[in-house]
Amino acid sequence: MGAPRLAAQQRTGQNQSMARGLLRIYLGAAPGVGKTVAMLGEAHRRVGRGTDVVVGLCETHGRSYTASQMEGLEEIPTREIEYRGTSFHELDLDAVMARMPQVALIDELAHTNVPGSRNTKRWEDINELLEAGIDVISTVNIQHLESLNDVVESITGVKQRETVPDDVVRAADQIELVDMTPEALRRRMAHGNIYASDKVDAALSNYFRPGNLSALRELALLWLADRVDEALERYRHDQGISAPWPTRERIVVALNGQPEGETLLRRGAQIASRGAGGELLATYVAQSDGLVGADLTSIAAQRKLTDELGGTFHSVSGDDVAQAILDFAQGVNATQIVLGVSRHGRLQSLWSPGVGETVVAGSGDIDVHLVSHDYARKGPVKASRARFGSGIAFDTGTGLSMQRLAVAWVMATVGLGLSTWLLVAAPQRYDMSLDVLALLALTVACALIGGLWPALFCAVTSSLVLNFFFTVPLHSFSISNPDDAAVLVVFVLVAASVASVVHLSARSAAQAQAAERESHVLARLAHSLLGAADQLPALLDQARDTFGMQAAAIVRRDSIRDPWDVLASTGPFDVSQVRDASVRTPVDDLTELVLCGPVIEADQERLVSAFASHASAILNREDLIRQARAASSLAKDSRTRTALLAGVSHDLRTPLASIKAAVSSLRQDDITWSSADEAELLESIEASADRLNAMVGNLLDMSRLQTGSVTAHIQDLHLLDVLNPAISAFGDQGLRIRTWFPDGLPLFRADAGLLDRVLANVLENALRHSPGRQEVVVNGSAIGNRLQIRIVDRGTGVPDKAKEEIFAPFRRFGNSTRGDGVGLGLAVARGLTEAMDGTLSAEDTPGGGLTIVVDLPLAKVEN
Repeated sequence: MGAPRLAAQQRTGQNQSMARGLLRIYLGAAPGVGKTVAMLGEAHRRVGRGTDVVVGLCETHGRSYTASQMEGLEEIPTREIEYRGTSFHELDLDAVMARMPQVALIDELAHTNVPGSRNTKRWEDINELLEAGIDVISTVNIQHLESLNDVVESITGVKQRETVPDDVVRAADQIELVDMTPEALRRRMAHGNIYASDKVDAALSNYFRPGNLSALRELALLWLADRVDEALERYRHDQGISAPWPTRERIVVALNGQPEGETLLRRGAQIASRGAGGELLATYVAQSDGLVGADLTSIAAQRKLTDELGGTFHSVSGDDVAQAILDFAQGVNATQIVLGVSRHGRLQSLWSPGVGETVVAGSGDIDVHLVSHDYARKGPVKASRARFGSGIAFDTGTGLSMQRLAVAWVMATVGLGLSTWLLVAAPQRYDMSLDVLALLALTVACALIGGLWPALFCAVTSSLVLNFFFTVPLHSFSISNPDDAAVLVVFVLVAASVASVVHLSARSAAQAQAAERESHVLARLAHSLLGAADQLPALLDQARDTFGMQAAAIVRRDSIRDPWDVLASTGPFDVSQVRDASVRTPVDDLTELVLCGPVIEADQERLVSAFASHASAILNREDLIRQARAASSLAKDSRTRTALLAGVSHDLRTPLASIKAAVSSLRQDDITWSSADEAELLESIEASADRLNAMVGNLLDMSRLQTGSVTAHIQDLHLLDVLNPAISAFGDQGLRIRTWFPDGLPLFRADAGLLDRVLANVLENALRHSPGRQEVVVNGSAIGNRLQIRIVDRGTGVPDKAKEEIFAPFRRFGNSTRGDGVGLGLAVARGLTEAMDGTLSAEDTPGGGLTIVVDLPLAKVEN
């Protein structure tokens, strides 16, 4: 190994000028698929080619075959770290850096380092090696990716505590999938090639179930397929390739926010489902000024339908609808476009072809489907501007469209020349007043169509034409008649005045239209937020649709040095997009509204600020709700502690005082107690101890219920098997309890231990409130698929309005005195019953008294 070390030392001095190392990752769907073996196999191949390779850290997990693959490879000794009395072996980063190999093998990318290491995560160690110019080969399982953590937990029921950010894996120069079928992986597990034999059965019946492995394998394949798509798009962009490559069916459905959109979406979904891996992409072209002309409710409904059909919704902007659709389709490498048949009538289509026809003409290799619908050929939709179905041109949002301006300039140039030629070529010459009126009419027409600047140009040019062709001396800019000069001046003034009036009117109309649309947007926003359960995502969806953005988010950070936290987002948003977002508007001192997409006009900032104000109000309201809940919880806890202290202060002291008094009496040497007196004192001690034990038991049960740590072990039971021991525990008091059951009472489902506590508390309550020596009756019956146990007493009863209050903790009712308990018995009984999927309620006893009803599910009868 001397030559590699010498070469490494020679490279050490050049470290600062070295390029960043390359990262190669072997990705697997589950443990045991062979990632580490694949990594070691690649190391042997590179060593065979003369590459300097070292093993920085390899986790063999006791697998002999994996360990055998390390033979012949140089291994850097690991670093031993003591933590809480246990030794751990971690990557010795300094040793690898000092060795400076060409390639280092670092297993388990998502591993969390033991406290005391230089970095918290192993991927941070790898990043340092890459920065030093060392190539790294590593491994990771799909369940460790941060974005898939919740998905994997929902599939397997296991939360992965060691995760790696997706960006770290995406940044790898090469990702290779190590694939294995679920059946083959389970065979490897059964043969003991993955886990020790004592863990095989548990693994096969839990994490390594066939369904789990199939789902994890699909996740890995889909995630890697997306990365392949990203790499393909980068290649096409770098190579300047705009023509679509049909690597998979991508169906773009062009929407206009009108009712026919649902038909188009469903047809597009049908086309996408014909082949494996087909994608549905719905696109809505928003105006370049940022405002949306279609009904936002329709757009929101079509966005929802797109999600239900498994597609994605995209908003793009552009004044030329057809070109915007084609640009989007080519950008996503679409293979087919779905549009609705134009709403134009046949005669109108001769003059103005619809968007569909224009898309067909420019689609190239992309197939275009023109889908018929109920609104086809029935005339354009009445809206502020036409959409895909109508084919009418966009308005620019300034009051005068680009088409109108173009026509006005053509009239001011070509039209003026033509008019001049006609007037000059006329066989008879009239007074100049006719020439002035003709050119004034042309100037007014330019003003009406194109506004100020085309009209001013036409007025000035017309005055020169009149001077040159129609005033004496002809064909000269000199004017011999003062009246002609006055006419020309008046002509220019009148033309300029008319043009100014038309221009101001158009501007006022545009402002009024913009204000109307803003008020419409804000009214729609307020209405949608009122009915939304989750208001922030609803606001962001509205912002995307209103301004034609690709993504929107609310982000927050505590200081300028901290990373952004995403509070809510919609669309393909990543926190890395915040810096380059087209719109960033403060919501409060720490929070911003971020919109990613086209740059909006300056006069739309006010509308963006309105969205930010709504977001601020939503966040403030959510904060107030959280504070109110916290305050309510604190107040509840405070009341509970107060009641607990009040109960403990006396109710626990009473039995302790009785026990102490009896024990002190028995220990007195100057008094001789008879056998009967001693028995009475011992009985008092026992009764007080039992009462103290019951109180402490209820306190512990209530604590377990409030912390959610009660676990019911449900089984099939017979009522007598639980009831008889509960009655026997009352000793002589149990003689007051009478039972009655019909013959053949079926089994029911419950936890025997928890039900014993329930019956003990309810029976104790009934005995205490039954006057004299009156009996307490317990009966049971099956009603439907439930078993009802009824504990009946003949006490004073409870008013209807107080029947729920008796189940609240630390509540006493009626003439209960201190020393009778802390008021937890029925509260604990209800909590334990509900833990067994049952109910506990109170009702009146006919003739007086209270009946407590325990309702539990019956056992399933096998046919």
